[in-house]
Amino acid sequence: MELKPYQQSVINDLAVYLSTLEKTPHLARAFKAFWADRGVTRMDAYRNNVSGVPHICAKVPTAGGKTYIAVNAIKTIFDTFIAHSPERAKLVVWLVPSLAILEQTVKNLSDPDHPYSKRLNQLFKGRVTVYEKRDMLLGAGFSADAVKEQLSIVVMSFDSLRARNKEDRKIFQDNGYLASFLTGAEAQDDDWRLPEYDASALINVIRRLKPVVVVDESHNAETSLSVEMLVNLNPHFILDLTATPKNNSNIISYVDAMALKRYHMVKLPVIVANRTSRSEVIESALILRRQLEEIAISEEKKGGKYIRPIVLFQAQPRIGDDNTTFEKIKEKLVELQIPAEQIKIKTASLNELKGVDLMSRNCPVRYIITVNALKEGWDCPFAYVLASLADKSSAVDVEQILGRVLRMPHVQQHGHDLLNLSYVFTASSRFMDTIQSVVRALNRAGFSDNDYRTFNAVHPIEKADTDNGQVAFDLGGIQLEQTKDEYEIDTSAVSPDWSTVAAAEVGVPSPISETIAFVEAVKAQAVTQNREFEARAEAAADSDVPADLEDKMNKHKLKEIFHDDALVLKLPQFFIRVATGGWFDDDNALQLFERDELLKEFKLSQADGNINFEDVATEMYRVDLEQLGDHNYAPKPFKINATERERFNSIILKGARDSQVRDITARLVHLVGNLYPITDPEVKKYIQRIVETWSPEQIRDCLERDVAYVRKIKQKITALANAHATKEFNDLLDVDKIVVQPQFSFPDMIAPSANAPALPKSLYGTEASMGAFEGRVINDIANLESIQWWHRNLSRGKGFRINGFLNHYPDFILKTKTGKIVVLETKGDDRDNTDSELKLKLGKLWESKSGGSFKYMMVFDNNPINGAERLADALKKLAQF
Repeated sequence: MELKPYQQSVINDLAVYLSTLEKTPHLARAFKAFWADRGVTRMDAYRNNVSGVPHICAKVPTAGGKTYIAVNAIKTIFDTFIAHSPERAKLVVWLVPSLAILEQTVKNLSDPDHPYSKRLNQLFKGRVTVYEKRDMLLGAGFSADAVKEQLSIVVMSFDSLRARNKEDRKIFQDNGYLASFLTGAEAQDDDWRLPEYDASALINVIRRLKPVVVVDESHNAETSLSVEMLVNLNPHFILDLTATPKNNSNIISYVDAMALKRYHMVKLPVIVANRTSRSEVIESALILRRQLEEIAISEEKKGGKYIRPIVLFQAQPRIGDDNTTFEKIKEKLVELQIPAEQIKIKTASLNELKGVDLMSRNCPVRYIITVNALKEGWDCPFAYVLASLADKSSAVDVEQILGRVLRMPHVQQHGHDLLNLSYVFTASSRFMDTIQSVVRALNRAGFSDNDYRTFNAVHPIEKADTDNGQVAFDLGGIQLEQTKDEYEIDTSAVSPDWSTVAAAEVGVPSPISETIAFVEAVKAQAVTQNREFEARAEAAADSDVPADLEDKMNKHKLKEIFHDDALVLKLPQFFIRVATGGWFDDDNALQLFERDELLKEFKLSQADGNINFEDVATEMYRVDLEQLGDHNYAPKPFKINATERERFNSIILKGARDSQVRDITARLVHLVGNLYPITDPEVKKYIQRIVETWSPEQIRDCLERDVAYVRKIKQKITALANAHATKEFNDLLDVDKIVVQPQFSFPDMIAPSANAPALPKSLYGTEASMGAFEGRVINDIANLESIQWWHRNLSRGKGFRINGFLNHYPDFILKTKTGKIVVLETKGDDRDNTDSELKLKLGKLWESKSGGSFKYMMVFDNNPINGAERLADALKKLAQF
């Protein structure tokens, strides 16, 4: 089970946030910097809910795969923290809002055949154990030794930490089963203990292990009592996952609801149609479900997946003897010749779904009756129709259960449009209030009020049997009359042959031709609306800005005076010729060149391993929390525990030479991280070669200053990779495998992280910020008569790059009045210019291949490298272009 692109985007956002937090170890400043780098400068300030603990949220709509995202996020989080605390236990406390979700989560994370469990075992090399609270209380497989060797996940409900009853209070009681956690020097440190409870209490054992906390449906855990619950766990990181974040959430990732439609996760839009009576609701639901099943059978014969559409009947709550109840609905359905085994009831007091696999081909269930107790934790992608049988005079409340019909079967688009939608039938005289309930339900699921469609009957069907009772309205606002008995369902008008008629061709005379006509009209409109909705979902793919962030971004448009000129301009970039292999395909097809192509054959393990470590600064990676100025915002996970580090180092030093080399290599490889496209085995072999040459003194020195050593190693690897890439690139240029083609276009709008001062001739209304020397350079250039406009190029994938043996984002792009485009890089004399020669070489190669209209310049203040320009000389040249 692979991550969907939007799910991978959430993991990428998390990784970038953690990297930002490492560089800026202050929660509020790091959060602001994280969003500013994306051009979001008006994001609400960070809420320090749990002092010193990163507490962030991913906003993911219902059916977006929040659990699978969390499974993958665990690895990303621990990879970051273990670099700073090598011996830390990998404990996750996974909090859920209900027992139903708890059972479901434990089952899915534990089942070796479930995608969640498979992914966990893949990420953690099979060393994963999932616990419930009772397992930990009894020490069942949960010990100090076990947590050091594996990923331990304990799934708990919010209530189990709130100590409301005797069973819940056990987590705070002394516990002899957990005695293994009371040994060792760190066990004597009282900083991790809640002093009012014994050290052996499960709550204190969890606190000592400094867990990562995953909060599922976190909108249920935002009260002051819930925050206290989180504080009591002594977490080092909290990840919230919800479709509807509360106001105190620190959101780092938004999933656009349209992405779920685009990747076939949900049945949208929701088609909402109103009938004049509850019996008509039942009739319409039965007919539509029967027809959907016929479609599903036909699609399966064509190679589609098995689908058995289900109707979810929402009964009236039992308030008095007269109100419609779930028992009455089941009786009526059986009277209509529906086999009893096809009907199940799911309420707060009766759960006939327990142990039933609704997705199984052998399962007969086609109808489920509920009231309003179907909260999170029950889902079946086969549920297609929600039929509400609430009082006609009431607005239908579908908030709790609409989400149960949104998931798409098999997470794929189906061949027939009607299998890609969900349907709601009601008989409410207050239909507009019902629509608002649908909207609220969609909002609760993370969707918008644009994600439903009402059915508009062109010719409303009039009822012959009417009564001058309470007034009802159809979609067009026309008054309808109600039946005499407000609470009774009369199914006498439903033909006993409804199933046969539903399967017959449209137009065949029958006692229920009116309902058939209604359902056919719903289906026809649904097909059109689905196609329009899919087109909107595809169009949304062109924007990488979630709707939630539109009003928080620092957006600036192209100036009108330069607009048309800039939009038609395409800057050249490097392309590589690829062989397509088809009979009639172009053998010289081109694709945008990526540097990774140059390193696929790079054998780092065989490269030069001579590195001078004598000038390594006397340092040990640490975060000086006192310098942050605000202790409450100092993130705990990045605080080095000197005692723990010393103990970790002593264990390695006590080992034999072979084990020392192995352990230090593993440590350095972990700190070096991902160097894609250089493979991990190549990196490991290279580092091991280096470590094998070290003396005992150098091994000891590395353990004390590992991050400084890693910095030197990465610098060496970068230099070796650049040298290899440069040679490969030039070789491909020489044989015309790499060519230049017009490619990069200026966007209509930019969103920089910060704004530059107003300067004349800027391409956009406001440009991105720049340093002092850059500002002086562009100010002098803008005042040249020869310059038409200038632009501060954006970096990190947003702006123009010269894509060669390195990815070079020049500082400025200029256009002269004669039509020349000048790409300009500035270099202050105080800068470390270790990469300047490579950038200059690449820039000049780009210029030579792009034609006479494109120029590249590198500008220094006074001390240029060979081939670059002094500022004064560059201004003279630009004045003549």
